[in-house]
Amino acid sequence: MTDALLPAVPQPLEKEGHCYFRKGCNPLAQTGRSKLQNQRAALNQKILKAMRMRTGAENLLKAATNQKVREQVRLELSFLNSDLQMLKEELEGLNISVGVYQNTEEAFTIPLIPLGLKETKDVDFSVALKDFILEHYSEDSYLYENEIADLMDLRQACRTPSRNEAGVELLMSYFMQLGFVESRFFPPTRQMGILFTWYDSLTGVPVSQQNLLLEKASILFNIGALYTQIGTRCNRQTEAGLESTVDAFQRAAGVLNYLKETFTHTPSYDMSPAMLSVLVKMMLAQAQESTFEKVCLPGLQNEFFLLVKVAQEAAKVGEVYRQLHTAMNQEPVKENIPYSWASLACVKAHHYEALAHYFTATLLVDHQLKPGEDEDHQEKCLSQLYSHMPEGLTPLATLKNVHQRQLLGKSHLCRAVTHHEESMREASLCKKLRNIEVLQEVLSAARQRSQLKYSQLREDDDLLNLTDAPDIVSKTEREVEIILPQFSKVTVTDFFQKLGPLSVFSANKRWTAPRSIHFTAEEGDLGFTLRGNSPVQVHFLDPYCSAAEAGTKEGDYIVSIQDVDCKWLTLSEVMKMLKSFGQNDIEMKVVSLLDATSSMHSKCATYSVGMQKTYSMICLGIDADDKTDKTKKVSKKLSFLSWGTNKNRQKSASTLCLPSVGVAMPPVKKKLSSPFSLLNTDSSLY
Repeated sequence: MTDALLPAVPQPLEKEGHCYFRKGCNPLAQTGRSKLQNQRAALNQKILKAMRMRTGAENLLKAATNQKVREQVRLELSFLNSDLQMLKEELEGLNISVGVYQNTEEAFTIPLIPLGLKETKDVDFSVALKDFILEHYSEDSYLYENEIADLMDLRQACRTPSRNEAGVELLMSYFMQLGFVESRFFPPTRQMGILFTWYDSLTGVPVSQQNLLLEKASILFNIGALYTQIGTRCNRQTEAGLESTVDAFQRAAGVLNYLKETFTHTPSYDMSPAMLSVLVKMMLAQAQESTFEKVCLPGLQNEFFLLVKVAQEAAKVGEVYRQLHTAMNQEPVKENIPYSWASLACVKAHHYEALAHYFTATLLVDHQLKPGEDEDHQEKCLSQLYSHMPEGLTPLATLKNVHQRQLLGKSHLCRAVTHHEESMREASLCKKLRNIEVLQEVLSAARQRSQLKYSQLREDDDLLNLTDAPDIVSKTEREVEIILPQFSKVTVTDFFQKLGPLSVFSANKRWTAPRSIHFTAEEGDLGFTLRGNSPVQVHFLDPYCSAAEAGTKEGDYIVSIQDVDCKWLTLSEVMKMLKSFGQNDIEMKVVSLLDATSSMHSKCATYSVGMQKTYSMICLGIDADDKTDKTKKVSKKLSFLSWGTNKNRQKSASTLCLPSVGVAMPPVKKKLSSPFSLLNTDSSLY
């Protein structure tokens, strides 16, 4: 890490032994989560090596004509495919290692599923950014070595974020910094030669691209993944912990949904729109599950109206997990979603549907309508519990008839036991779930409770008298919803703000190299007026004044005066500086914006091992209408203090060429486009 950070970009540091790390990052932390992430990184390398070997074997099989060679290659391919399958199963094992991410407190609760962070390779920004600063901005690149080092340090820190809000803020700050970097150094008409490589978190397949949007999308994915890890870490034995769990999973769903809507052509499986839709459903389902746990946390009293509420809450959780399981089994998600995740979704769907029937049976069997009780309220609650009553039964008659209540209650207990057994069967079919002890204990205890309740009421003729219990209508007092990412709460300052205001000094615009202008003010009159604010422009230039004869043109931006940088100075500050020289010689450096030449096309290639190559054409639309100069009539010299108030600015343009000194194009009076936008939603580049 660099010794000095920009004062304008405060980065709190944490001391760890004799080393210093950015706040929200600790690469030396030897936690179970970090060890698991290291295993994921090593596994990604093994998968990459195996896929390269398989690609080579497939190419050899196509080229070989000798039958013995072809047979040997086929045998080698079978071994490689077996190895890849084993590596995939090993990666799936890491994805279902939920115990590492759970809270350390012993809890009798079903584990939640977190997302693993995407791994990446190191990226060296220094060469490309230094060349661009020299070529495009005509500045000495060595002056920005610290800024480039800080950017690379920030990226490196984002590879090991801490599992708390500081880690989320760290990732968000880098994501926002990428917005500045994109506007400063990544023109739409060319590639910068910086290759970004990220590994799929579900399949381990690497994706490489020279487009900064891959970097931004991957950081967004990791923000969502980090929120899921924060959610699973919360203590679900307290009300505050459950509230934090719900909030974390809602925020994770918001980030992943934003990623899906913003970057619509992602080349990675885990960031495809279909996969992200499933992941959003999974986050919301887990948030709804935590909401149910919050309802049950104080302890359930054997009270009629409370049991109705809990039964419908459980039915709601079972419904969302049933929908999640259906979505996980749809193409093309089915091929890449971990089998253990789909199995756990099915287990939870059956488990919570069983709980809904158990609580309904309890309120029917243990409660009798007594004189003086609110019959209308109980009748209304019971009628709302079902979409339709069983044939021959009415809510009020069922409440008053003890025998009917017993029969209907036992029917619900039979369905509860059936769902419990099905959940245990599904869990036993998945090797990964069989190894999660707390899951097996929760499922077994829930089944035993329902079986015990039914055994106390069981009669010999139940098989003849019991009817199928109706489904429970799902209902919740708190519908979980997506919480969009709040980037505005994270304050970030552009590392490269010394280049000048981003509205003018960006990669999308080109201008001449700085020109030195030596002139004097004649009788206190400069011969031109100024306009604009940071940077200031020359306006209403007298063609016969000293500045004009030295090479100043209308519309020039003043970048320095007497070697003092003026790019961020206001109009009044520049005027005060110029006026302070009086009759003395003034050295001023200016630049002129150049018009766009012709539209240029750039082809962006994305390569992903095991995936087809995709190409996207990026076309830069430029107005090609001919512009003509308007003759300027100057009647007299203008006063130094009488500057214009015209707010028009010159049109920006992009080019691949290094601007030459002495070439000036006629200015085009047109309003500037809006300044730097933090979140670029132009997904056609991706």
